[in-house]
Amino acid sequence: MRQLIVFAVALAWTQMVAVCESGAAQAVSDQAGEPLRSRIEAAGEPPKLTVGAERLSAVRMLSLFYEQRAYQLAWSYGEDLLPQVDALVTAIYEADREGLRPGDYHLAPIEALLTGIRRDQEKKTPPKLESLIDLDLLLTDAFLLYGSHLLAGRIDPQTLKAVGGTDHKEVDLARVLQDALEANQLAAALQGLLPPHPAYARLRQALARYRDLAARGGWPQVPDGAKLQKGDRGDRVLTLRARLLATGDLEQAPHRNGDLFDEVLLRATRRFQRRHGLNADGVVGPDTLAALNVPVDVRVRQIALNLERWRWLPHDLGQRYILVNIADFALEVVENGQPELTMRIVVGNPFSGTPVFNATLTSLVLNPFWHIPPSIAVKEMLPQIRNDPGYLATHHIKVVEGRGGQARKIDPSTINWSKLSAKDFPYRLYQEPGPLNALGRVKFVFPNQFNVYLHDTPSRELFSKTVRAFSHGCIRIEKPIELAEYVLREDPRWTRDTLLAAITQGVERTVWLPQPLPIHLLYWTAEVDQDGTLQFRPDIYSYDKLLDEALHTRSGER
Repeated sequence: MRQLIVFAVALAWTQMVAVCESGAAQAVSDQAGEPLRSRIEAAGEPPKLTVGAERLSAVRMLSLFYEQRAYQLAWSYGEDLLPQVDALVTAIYEADREGLRPGDYHLAPIEALLTGIRRDQEKKTPPKLESLIDLDLLLTDAFLLYGSHLLAGRIDPQTLKAVGGTDHKEVDLARVLQDALEANQLAAALQGLLPPHPAYARLRQALARYRDLAARGGWPQVPDGAKLQKGDRGDRVLTLRARLLATGDLEQAPHRNGDLFDEVLLRATRRFQRRHGLNADGVVGPDTLAALNVPVDVRVRQIALNLERWRWLPHDLGQRYILVNIADFALEVVENGQPELTMRIVVGNPFSGTPVFNATLTSLVLNPFWHIPPSIAVKEMLPQIRNDPGYLATHHIKVVEGRGGQARKIDPSTINWSKLSAKDFPYRLYQEPGPLNALGRVKFVFPNQFNVYLHDTPSRELFSKTVRAFSHGCIRIEKPIELAEYVLREDPRWTRDTLLAAITQGVERTVWLPQPLPIHLLYWTAEVDQDGTLQFRPDIYSYDKLLDEALHTRSGER
């Protein structure tokens, strides 16, 4: 009986202490509520909220988060910090794995506050209420800002040149944070915001490898000089071996004849050239030498920039979709994660770059007319017409004046072409269907703000070139009939034979796809293919440079 009484007293004491501690914790939380509300409500419009000298970025989401929890502190209970604090700090430290900067997420002021609060705890001194509020605001803003960057990128891509129609993912990050706090699953919640695509994970692994390479000193620079090719000897060949060995293009360590450019080194050089979008001739000329001597830090940054581009994409690209990599001059049709059809393409020249966006392929046009844009008519065709009176007839180009019901064909011989200019050009030009038509036999339509489309071309010789940036922005494709077969495969009326027969008729005809197909026009200068090979491509439009400048000069607020 005495033991039961002792146990009952002990239990009652424990419960009383717990109640007192809970009451004390609740008291601290209640004390924090009003000053926390006041600070948030004083943010103004547009909202500006600071903690010391640190400006918070996700103020609107932060306000919603605290309003939904009645302005209770989220990261501490009473005078004690919750374990989620360390989980978030660890996640911020790991932001560099995604090509992001931990310092963008209030890391320094968070650690300074944590140091002060924990020093007080060690001295058995209650932390200052103001410190707990400051820490709460910083941690909440850090989660919301970092989460938004993982979800959709640090910057709005549509603020960049020739980027539009990217995916805006609607996710309630305030709700995500609340659920993560309740479940003590901060790391998992942030992980769930990342692009789910295997190619993103492969590129992130490549970033870690190249950072490790950088930490070990990178690779040697191959000295300038004459071309290096099979049969050559010398110190430059030795350096070339070391350079290719550093990135795994050469798998064998140097041997006794390491200064000889042998067959093994030839294969390694070709592999490097293929990985960098160069002519794989095995000769180290100016372009290959320049690519070899790009510093490792530049390649690290290039990988990070392309991780950012991945975050602009929809999390669901579609079960079937068309993927165009502008920088690689390549198109592939992907189904269930596997390429079903691949082909070379010709993209816009550096002055008329092909834009980056997502759209939906809805139709194709057989035997399309080419309605020549005014800029091309004036800048490119007008000088040729002046020099060659038969130019229009030779290329089956017609001249029209007026629009709609007022439009009428004009005999080119009645026009004084020498008096026309960009400011005074009242005509419209169009090219009839046929073997010389600039759009070829098929045009693929996906409505977009740039008026860009895929199309066939009579200039088939361009597909044999390594760098294929020759168009005015639209995309010329190597295999138009094969792509038409694929997108119409669910319509039994259209086979290869019926397509070719319709083309032979020479009459323009629009064919609607039975199933519209997502199409993603991308600009990847670094990617890891399915066999694990890291690929780099030249920055033909300087889009890498523009993105890098934007990431360094803009805060990425959302």
